[in-house]
Amino acid sequence: MKVSELMSSHVEAIPPDYNVRQASRWMRDHKIGSLPVVNDGRLVGIVTDRDISCFAVAMGRDPSSTLIQNVMTTDVASCHGDDDIEAAAKLMEQRHIRRLAVLDQDNKVIGMLSVDDLARGSHELAGAVLEAAGAIH
Repeated sequence: MKVSELMSSHVEAIPPDYNVRQASRWMRDHKIGSLPVVNDGRLVGIVTDRDISCFAVAMGRDPSSTLIQNVMTTDVASCHGDDDIEAAAKLMEQRHIRRLAVLDQDNKVIGMLSVDDLARGSHELAGAVLEAAGAIH
C-alpha cells in the first residue's frame, strides 16, 4: 500500500512569519496539533502544539511577537506519496514521531501521514510507531 492511499490530503499550513498566537489560533480553529510551515509551497519546518507550549509559552516568550520560524522544527521528516507505508512507518519509528509530511516530486506539501492514518492500513505498523514514539509502554 502507498502513502497516498492513507494520508490526509487536506493540509493546513502556515508561513514562517506567522506568530505563535496566530498559529495557536489556527490549530484551535482547525482542531489539529501540528502545522507544516511552508515558504512558496515548499516545506521549511513544522510546528506542533508541544513546540508552542514548551518553546514559546513555557520560556516566557510573547506569543504576539514570537515568530513560528523561531520555535518550529526545521529537520522535518518527510516521505513521498508513492512510498510504501512500511517505509513511512519505519521512518516514523526511527524518528520517534507520530506525523510525517508527504511531499510531491517538487518537494511541495501534498499531505500528512499520521499514526491514525497509518492505523487504517495496518494496526501492527501503527502500534510499532506508537511504541517507538513513547505512547505505549
